[in-house]
Amino acid sequence: MASLVLVVEDERKIRELVRDYLERDGYQVLTTGSGAEALTLARTHAPHLMVLDLRLPDVPGEEVARELRTFSSVPVLMLTAKATEDDRIRGLEIGADDYVTKPFSPRELVLRVRAILRRAPEVREHGQARSFGAGLLAIDESRHEAWIDGHLVDLTPTEWRLLLALTARPGRVYSRSELLNRVRGEEFEGYERTIDTHVKNLRHKLGDVSGEPGIIETVVGTGYRLGLQRDG
Repeated sequence: MASLVLVVEDERKIRELVRDYLERDGYQVLTTGSGAEALTLARTHAPHLMVLDLRLPDVPGEEVARELRTFSSVPVLMLTAKATEDDRIRGLEIGADDYVTKPFSPRELVLRVRAILRRAPEVREHGQARSFGAGLLAIDESRHEAWIDGHLVDLTPTEWRLLLALTARPGRVYSRSELLNRVRGEEFEGYERTIDTHVKNLRHKLGDVSGEPGIIETVVGTGYRLGLQRDG
């Protein structure tokens, strides 16, 4: 079955353009120009990805993203005229997985949608949970689930890929550019500061807020590493 994409854009011409390009690429598409309706559609239809404009007439896109994250980890591709790095960082902090700035190429947008969905974790038939730090952190790739201290953690697709990268080799230091390529793909350039934002979000969800050393350790001037040893 084709993936379902929810396009939230108040300008009709842009909304229809994005819908047409996505449908040509084989996606099912729902559209709306309302932030409030977008949240209703997200609850009732459970899309695989949301393309979200930030400048909506009723509910600002930032508020839509914050509310969305209270009940869903669906990937969000932000569509915005706000082009500064700080604007992008703020978007990532409220739960976006990627962003496209206006004016934009519809073909690039489709490529970014495809890349986000393609990098959704694969389900493996014979997966087995791995644990770290005497059971503090556990990951089951076959179920696409992570637990911290026995509690299930709700992660976005980007946060999940970041956690998988760090737990692949505990103790290994990954540079920001390495992690950026692993979570965003090598096809696109990106700001390394975006990784800092995703790490911050991941740390918060893991309860890793007490400072260093922690579950995810910062190696000054280099990058990040998992501060837990694998069990067994």
